Amino acid sequence: MTATIATSQTILVIGGGISGMTAALEAAECGRDVVLVERSATLGGRTALLYRYFPKMCHPTCGLEINLRRLKGNPRVRVLTMADLVGIEGRRGAYTATLKLRARYVNENCTACGDCAAAVSTEIPNPYNYGLDQIKAAYLPHAMAYPQRYVLDPSLIGTADADRAQAACKVGAIDLAMQEETVELAVGAVVWATGWKPYDAARIQPYGYGRFPNVITSVEFERLADPGGPTSGRLLRPSDGKEAKNIAFIQCAGSRDENHLRHCSRICCMASLKQTQYVREAHGDAAKSTIYYIDIRAIDRFEDFYQMVQRDSSVSFIKSKVARIAQAANGDPVLHGVDTEGYHRYATPHDLVVLAIGMEPESNGMTLPDDVLADSSGFIEGSADGGMLGAGSAASPLDVNRSVQSATGAALRAIKVIYQTAKEEA
Repeated sequence: MTATIATSQTILVIGGGISGMTAALEAAECGRDVVLVERSATLGGRTALLYRYFPKMCHPTCGLEINLRRLKGNPRVRVLTMADLVGIEGRRGAYTATLKLRARYVNENCTACGDCAAAVSTEIPNPYNYGLDQIKAAYLPHAMAYPQRYVLDPSLIGTADADRAQAACKVGAIDLAMQEETVELAVGAVVWATGWKPYDAARIQPYGYGRFPNVITSVEFERLADPGGPTSGRLLRPSDGKEAKNIAFIQCAGSRDENHLRHCSRICCMASLKQTQYVREAHGDAAKSTIYYIDIRAIDRFEDFYQMVQRDSSVSFIKSKVARIAQAANGDPVLHGVDTEGYHRYATPHDLVVLAIGMEPESNGMTLPDDVLADSSGFIEGSADGGMLGAGSAASPLDVNRSVQSATGAALRAIKVIYQTAKEEA
């Protein structure tokens, strides 16, 4: 089935994370019609996967909740989730975007009661926790999910579990016959807010990620620390469930490296500084965090937070690019390298190693329109004619605050494109 919606006066925002939500809302609140598309089952992106923001250490609900309220109250924004972009053709002011809407197998009748999940036994890796635990194959992505509607994993379709889920639903929300749809959008401007993804840590072979269970990434550690995460907020080693009290944080894991990502990912230093405070909160005076770093890049307003962490007696700093990680018989990761300030070699065991993994644009691996310009790392700069624009961490490695600022600027430029198009057509 193919449907055509929207007009040349509509702005298309690709990506429903904090940047895409911001761009869509700012444009809509200026009186423009917006279609916001997201390929996952819910809005929020990677911001929804954080335990806390730096430097205020508040939970992401304090930002996402406000945006979700604004979205629900704004009829100018149409939200399409589970939507894959197939392609974009045309020119500034006159684009046609083709989307495929995957089947959710749950319709708008859903009340998020959870009866379908209770009825099934099949489990899948939990994408909200980066696969660190399992969830039922009928699931609500997370507590703040928007739309607040369950999803049936495609692996259920055609099984007895699917029939049990359908029978358990009292409001007729389970639609096992739901099919993929193709949608064509006529739009005047496009904002690429596709966000970022963690660099594949397994490619940094000397660090043993994927081979040593007690070497994890910073995004995985963020979920471990969250009370809503796979360990209910307890900092436990994946290998044996032992409490991790002596934790190493390795900076620039995949960033600033000609063999991996050439750029500085900007958020990694602050993410590790923040995460040392999770360790302190979990273990008090028994906590021990060691940050292995090349440089600490905590700029402008983050400098105060950096100085606060430096005063924490549970946190140590070692200026060193860790050369390799080995594993002791008891499962402890052992870091090998040279302290470049003391110029001595070390072989130091820790309970757990957290790789401050680099940011890679999510658009890497996607087929972009021919006229979209990207830098050497793949971050989207926009199109030559200005009709397509990059926003947030799709355009540059940015933290949440700067992503919001970037998205606001992209929304304003998109509005300008729509205004100029209308003027030319008049």
